[in-house]
Amino acid sequence: MSPAIPKRRKRTAVRPVSLALQGGGAHGAFTWGVLDALLEDGRFDLRGASGTSAGAMNAVVLAHGLLEGGPDGAREALARFWRAVGGNGSLLHAGAGASDGRPSPMASLMLQWSGFLAPAQFNPLGYDPLRDIVEAQIDFERLRAQRRFDLFIAATHANTGRLRLFRTPEVSADAVLASACLPALYKAVEIDGEPYWDGAFAANPPVLPLLAECRVEDVLMVLLSPATLGDTPRTASEIRDRSQALAFNAAFLAEMRSLIRMREFMRRSIMPWLVKEHPVRRKRLHLIADDELMERLDDDSKSTTSLPFLETLRDHGRSRAQVWLKANAAAIGQRSTVDIATFR
Repeated sequence: MSPAIPKRRKRTAVRPVSLALQGGGAHGAFTWGVLDALLEDGRFDLRGASGTSAGAMNAVVLAHGLLEGGPDGAREALARFWRAVGGNGSLLHAGAGASDGRPSPMASLMLQWSGFLAPAQFNPLGYDPLRDIVEAQIDFERLRAQRRFDLFIAATHANTGRLRLFRTPEVSADAVLASACLPALYKAVEIDGEPYWDGAFAANPPVLPLLAECRVEDVLMVLLSPATLGDTPRTASEIRDRSQALAFNAAFLAEMRSLIRMREFMRRSIMPWLVKEHPVRRKRLHLIADDELMERLDDDSKSTTSLPFLETLRDHGRSRAQVWLKANAAAIGQRSTVDIATFR
């Protein structure tokens, strides 16, 4: 049985922060741990989030929990969601009971089949157990009505490749499931007659909307894709996995390069007073990630939904966030703590 969640620490100085939450399947449990540590710490007022796939799940569960019971309610909501994922035998329960995320032989075989069969063959009934969990735990009507927490959920139009951002008044179970729709496993999610796939193809996660639209000066990115992906792949399966990893990370890197170019243009402007207060220049960026951990994990572990593995990732996320808080919490509201030039 998982231990009870202790009450968060009481802090006097609360600084507003928005979040950009990357997708990565079961690796999103790392973000669960990061959010749990931030909420427990109590120094930040979380006011908005953009998210893709698992990042979208974390974003809407966080927002729902804050509405229901503040920071402690958000911690409970996140724990409830991820424990439901880990306790649902209908999900790909790869490596059940394992803490390293290594898939079981049967789960590995199922993932291989998904590479040869269309969703209509591999999953003819279109069953998505995440829908049951999301619809049971999140009050989307209340989320759409509130105006305190800004949401930006990314999905990819399956026929054009264009990014579709579902903002707060548009957020629904369909939008979140579209953001997490892996085309090898599930049919495209239709919204208003349009088909959508996983948002990672178009933005993973979307950062510029937080800079341009969210009324908060500090943006904290939580990334699950390591900066380097290991040795050059050799086998067919390694090449397939690397191709998908590159595709899912390309949009984020392109967005960072666009942001770098915009900031450089503003610095060189002949009319600096016009761009001094532009949100793209003014806002501060921060980053929590664990490249060493993510480089160690097998790509198939993104489908491993055993609770011990998810809780292991949560614990890594909590630990990483606590290290970050000790080093960088005082900088929130003052300066950026990440040099985005590293993403050039």
